[in-house]
Amino acid sequence: MVGYLLYLQYRQFEVFWALLSIILVISPEEKDSKRLSIERFKSNFVGSMVAMGCVWLLPQEVYSIVIGIVITIILCRALNILNMARVAIVALLIIMIEPHHTALTFTPIYRALAVGLGCFIGLAIVIVTSGIIHFMKERYGMKAE
Repeated sequence: MVGYLLYLQYRQFEVFWALLSIILVISPEEKDSKRLSIERFKSNFVGSMVAMGCVWLLPQEVYSIVIGIVITIILCRALNILNMARVAIVALLIIMIEPHHTALTFTPIYRALAVGLGCFIGLAIVIVTSGIIHFMKERYGMKAE
């Protein structure tokens, strides 16, 4: 809901990508939900940072995307989040694909900011709902699974 409201309010800044990032960060499973969401959060930022580096330092060619994917996988491996490399690659592709709404020079920046914002919103949703579920289980004597 928060991401959609941002999208409606700020369409010119490509906030649609925040919606996708929120969905990628949120974990539907209750077990390990916080850990998985934090890993997705980290991998999203890895993909975003690599993409920004590629956009600024490499020519706009398909090889730049391939180089970005390889660097993203290496960084995910180094940060011990290789199981979330797909999420990082999606973030990379979001930022590096051709622009649709804004000037080419600002598109990668808007998309990186939107992905980052989506990561923060998704992580906040997971933390808040996890706390509520934990409180409800303690309050009403429900067993933790």
